[in-house]
Formats: sequence, C-alpha cells, structure tokens
Amino acid sequence: MEIWINPACSKCRGAIGLLDAEGAEYTVRRYLEDVPSEAEIREVLERLGLEPWDITRTQEAEAKELGLKEWARDAGSRERWVAALAGHPRLIQRPIITAEDGTAVVARTDEAVRDALGRRQP
Repeated sequence: MEIWINPACSKCRGAIGLLDAEGAEYTVRRYLEDVPSEAEIREVLERLGLEPWDITRTQEAEAKELGLKEWARDAGSRERWVAALAGHPRLIQRPIITAEDGTAVVARTDEAVRDALGRRQP
C-alpha cells in the first residue's frame, strides 16, 4: 500500500494518523517532491476508475493560470490533463492510497481510508 501525500495537508495527516492507528503497513510518497510520471498518473487513474479531471484540484492558483475550467473533459483531452498533472503535481487531489488489491482510493475521509484498508489481495 502506498499513500501519496502533501505533509502540509490536514486530510493527508489525518489519513496517515488513521493508517498508523490501524497498524497498516504502507509507504509514503511525498508527491510534490517525488513527482509521479505521466505513466504513473495513468496507472493510478486506472486503479481509481477515474479520469484525470476527476482528481484535479481546480481551485488551485496553477489551475486558474492554466485555464483548466475551460479545458474539454473528453477522451481526446485526457492526455493533456495527464500532462498537466505530471507538470503541476500540486493539482493532484490528495491523499491517494493504492490498495493491496490493485485498486486505489482518494482518501479524503476516514471512511475512504478504512475502505482502502479493507481492500486486501484476493
């Protein structure tokens, strides 16, 4: 299990606290320092079952500078969004937990963290 975090984020600190309280084994990835590649973002999106615009923090200053709200949200624009997330990792929603069963969750609530903990390998 891996968790992508920004240590300055209260939701990330809460998720780590819950993982620790549950005695979970996990790896921390500070994704602003260890920036995910486009391939890694595509893989996480597949595991999440989401599109890149679904995990984009559109209220960030960088999102406004890029004009993301006006970008098309369709298959033809998918790679543009993936490239934006790789180039501007602050735009990636957090925390993201990759679960043991090959899925992933955006763990912004305690329930989502517990959901990830419950996803064991088959």
